[in-house]
Amino acid sequence: MADHISYSDSGVDIDEGAAAVEAIRAAVKSTYRPEVIGDLGGFGGLFSAGRIAQMADPILVSGTDGAGTKLALARELGKHDTVGIDLVAMCVNDILCCGAEPLFFLDYLAVGKLNAAQAAEIVSGIAEGCRQAGCALIGGEMAEHPGVMPADDYDLAGFCVGVVERARMVDGRDLADGDLILGLSSSGLHSNGYSLVRRVVEASGIDLHGDLEGHGELGALLMAPTRIYVRPVLTALAAGLPIKAMAHITGGGITENLNRCLTSGFDAVVDPTSWPVPAVIQRVVDAAGLSPEEALKTFNMGIGYALVVAPDAADAVQTHFEAAGERVHSIGRIAAGGSQQVRLMPIR
Repeated sequence: MADHISYSDSGVDIDEGAAAVEAIRAAVKSTYRPEVIGDLGGFGGLFSAGRIAQMADPILVSGTDGAGTKLALARELGKHDTVGIDLVAMCVNDILCCGAEPLFFLDYLAVGKLNAAQAAEIVSGIAEGCRQAGCALIGGEMAEHPGVMPADDYDLAGFCVGVVERARMVDGRDLADGDLILGLSSSGLHSNGYSLVRRVVEASGIDLHGDLEGHGELGALLMAPTRIYVRPVLTALAAGLPIKAMAHITGGGITENLNRCLTSGFDAVVDPTSWPVPAVIQRVVDAAGLSPEEALKTFNMGIGYALVVAPDAADAVQTHFEAAGERVHSIGRIAAGGSQQVRLMPIR
């Protein structure tokens, strides 16, 4: 029997953990809102509920998600500074669908072997995502899992909390026949479908460092972070623009996400030829040999977020989002007499 086995001998480096915490301190503090109490390193993240208490009927909205197998591509390409944006986006874009303002975020980083510099890259992306969303990164965990994960492996998970006045919730209660569906462009594949992406890359021998027909390096296009829609949506709602329902287009594509914002008795009828498909998504679809119907159930196909508005409000809503830098497409309409399904117009 060994005379002495240290924690370090077992594969956990406490000193590297302390170095990692110091390396992320500035990035974390850059996300703080006035409601944040205390500093990094406590046993719990503290956030004042004073402003919430002043609301008439505040509803807390929470969401949790991960960055998915896009992390495997990040490891292959050695690019770790944007997957944190994906992590935040997956959570904040979800809770945004009911009109909630994201307040604070927590992350969980599990690694096989902690590398302070790499952890700082990852958390810098999380902080950037929080800054884009206007929420505070008030806590997190970095855990070494020797013997459970390979030394160069890591996984990410996140959790956010937001708030919305009950009277201002966006919940589809006022849907009507003929309402229009506006789609906001995605920045690429976002953070969904990467198990298929990686399988296609491996099977077809695609060069990740090759140029995609003048659009840039394929690997960089695949790693483009998920677009965060929080600021333009919240400013639209604050301005009183009458958005009736919203959907975050993630895994399952338009057909498996747009239906989630529909209320009983309505369908969404979508024309998949009404917006351009990003070249990087089309490259993967072609390499995988997916039919148009399969592709629309797998990837966002260029639409990252959807808004439902009355026809007479569509121009004002489109003008607002275009002024905020979003590309907006009219992609379909609401049809009465349905069963909360997404129906595709004939694909030409």
